[in-house]
Amino acid sequence: MRPLKMQTGEKKAGSFNSDKWFSFFYLAPFLVIFFIFTLLPVVLSFILSFTDFNGLEIPRFIFFENYLQLFLSDDEFLLALKNTLIIALITGPGGYFASLVLAWFINELNPKLRAVMVLVFYAPSISGGAYMIWQLLFSSDAYGYVNALLMRFNLITEPVQWFTDTKYMLPLVIVVSLWMSLGTGFLSLVAGLQGVDKSLYEAGYVDGIRNRWQELWYITLPSLGPQLLFSAVMSISSAFGVGAVSTALCGFPSTDYAAHTIMNHLEDYGNIRFEMGYASAIATILFAMMLLSKVFVQKLIKNVGQ
Repeated sequence: MRPLKMQTGEKKAGSFNSDKWFSFFYLAPFLVIFFIFTLLPVVLSFILSFTDFNGLEIPRFIFFENYLQLFLSDDEFLLALKNTLIIALITGPGGYFASLVLAWFINELNPKLRAVMVLVFYAPSISGGAYMIWQLLFSSDAYGYVNALLMRFNLITEPVQWFTDTKYMLPLVIVVSLWMSLGTGFLSLVAGLQGVDKSLYEAGYVDGIRNRWQELWYITLPSLGPQLLFSAVMSISSAFGVGAVSTALCGFPSTDYAAHTIMNHLEDYGNIRFEMGYASAIATILFAMMLLSKVFVQKLIKNVGQ
């Protein structure tokens, strides 16, 4: 038999037609913005991390000197690294699981009550004056609510300097960071739970699922793959990028650098001292920590439901 000829208008498989050009045309604005404001700064920061650069003069390459100074001579950086890891190991997983559990419970409520509860939990992450609440509660004088309550019950005899005493500064920063951790990752989980196909639950019960925990592990979580990964990335970014909380509560720099973080160290050398090469080395290390954490979490999420 002779092969049938292609009809008029048909194109060979794999041919590059005009529709694909239109796809690239629509993607071009995003690609340009992503390259200029995301990819290019990361590459430039990595290159500048090997230089001595003050923002005005021509960068001078010094190779690994910035990194050697960070880990061998900069005691404040090592303390900031320790504080950042402590905060990240507590607030990262803590905020992530809190977002997941609260979103799961809120999903069971009726629509009106669900909207109210989402607003209540999400509000602290977008409230510009949220720190004022904690500054009022833990005010260092006798008029602070916590100090007044402790003195009323004779638990202390004089006001505690919550935000200047090195024993309390880092724990308070961790508590406030956890309180503000229910951000966009939390909203994505709430939205994802609303989009889970209800027929999967019926099929699951036919296949042997007998309780809500099995339903969560074998149906709900695997259906939330993109939302789980997005929420994890947001939790990692906020956990490692903590700095504003420390500055707002404990000042800059904090007493004996007790609440000093990598972001604080980066702001010190980048925005105050203008040692841009050294600041770029700090930023590169922070970026590498976030990237490695993201890869590790992504592998864990792939095993959900297995």
